[in-house]
Amino acid sequence: MTTQQETASTTAQGAFGWRFVTPMFMGSALNPVNSSLIATALVPIAAAMGVSVGRTAVLVSALYLASSIAQPTAGKLAEEFGPRLVFLSGILLVLAGGLVGGFAPNLATLIVARVLIGVGTSAGYPSAMLLIRRRAASAGLEAPPGSVLGGLVIAGMVTPALGLPVGGALVGAWGWRAAFFVNVPLALVTLFMAAVWIPRDPRPEQARSAREVARRIDLAGIVGFGGGMAALVIFLMSLPSPDWIALAAAVAVFAALAWWELRAGRPFFDIRLLGKNPPLARSYLRWAVMCLCVYTVLYGVTQWLQAGRGLSALAAGLVLLPMSAAGGIIARPVAQRNLLRLPLLIAGVSCLAGSAGVLLLTSSTPLAVIVLVTLVFGVTLGTGASANQTALYAQVDAAQIGTAAGLFRTFGYIGSIASSAIISIVFHTSVTDHGLHVIAVVMTAVSVVALVLTVADRRLMSLKKAGSPS
Repeated sequence: MTTQQETASTTAQGAFGWRFVTPMFMGSALNPVNSSLIATALVPIAAAMGVSVGRTAVLVSALYLASSIAQPTAGKLAEEFGPRLVFLSGILLVLAGGLVGGFAPNLATLIVARVLIGVGTSAGYPSAMLLIRRRAASAGLEAPPGSVLGGLVIAGMVTPALGLPVGGALVGAWGWRAAFFVNVPLALVTLFMAAVWIPRDPRPEQARSAREVARRIDLAGIVGFGGGMAALVIFLMSLPSPDWIALAAAVAVFAALAWWELRAGRPFFDIRLLGKNPPLARSYLRWAVMCLCVYTVLYGVTQWLQAGRGLSALAAGLVLLPMSAAGGIIARPVAQRNLLRLPLLIAGVSCLAGSAGVLLLTSSTPLAVIVLVTLVFGVTLGTGASANQTALYAQVDAAQIGTAAGLFRTFGYIGSIASSAIISIVFHTSVTDHGLHVIAVVMTAVSVVALVLTVADRRLMSLKKAGSPS
């Protein structure tokens, strides 16, 4: 390590103490944990509410939809009103969602609770990225604070697998309401730490009218983006019986959104930025494709283990837990060194190798081999999450990092929603080895796309690490 690197590391340690980063890590973990926590509670919820298990699937899609819209919205609001305020507001919504869901008398109330949790947990990651970027600037750091970004990856992008065994244990011990009530203590602890340890936002220079606020945050753009995402999610979740009206609505709304955003003075979804910054667009697309594969393993293989091998939800979750652990172990050193080129290549190759491995699995395959195959996707998750996040940090101006970080999560959710659609189509009638192999073929194809996106990205391939020429 050079003297310049040692100085930067020392400065980063002083600027990013544990009190500053701990609430941000906890807040960023709430969304991915909640996205998978509900999986083990769907069957008991259906029994308690007197509805089919299929109807309870709306609790999964409700959080996906709310999060995909709220992530960039929270980032935009954080840029305008301050990341601390948005972060604290989000935690309060999580607290409300946990209470509403825990005491819910019917499925409709549970849907409201999941939307509250989805919107509230979405504030964590984009607010944290903006707080980190501002703290790095005030500390005079030119390179991304790798150790902090690594912690954020572990907290926010490598934790979904934890929701399965944790959810299974909670539901087994205290019933399905525990999957909601668990958010109450987590929110209270995070709220206290954030209120005490995160510095207050600077006061605005002058008061703004409601019209000025709507213009600055591009309220029309937010509404249009939300409408388009809602229609797209409805279409994807309708598969294998496609709702063509929803697809047509999504296309029409997104076309209108593009027309509006190209003319907006402060666009919410900055199409011009993506046009001027192709590396950022490729980072988004690359992350969406990787999430599609990882989430397909997380949920598709879990269903197959339960149906084909007769494992409980808890046992199936434990089989996939090493994947999450491997991702966390790998993510930190990659992020600490601000590496880009090699980790993204490894992510693409491992995703392709893991997809080919899934193609070889059968109901008679030993569990040890299944764990080994899923561990390959742990490599994909650890390298891909860290390197893509570091690329995002380096590719976007500080003033836009909140919205850009939110969109980064949104593209990840698009990948996860697409994976849910694929699983729903293939496992529509039954969960079989053949169906798993069909899914593996799809994963292999999109893995090739991810690898090509990486290899063909000449600008990315000219870098060894963020901010450092080759």
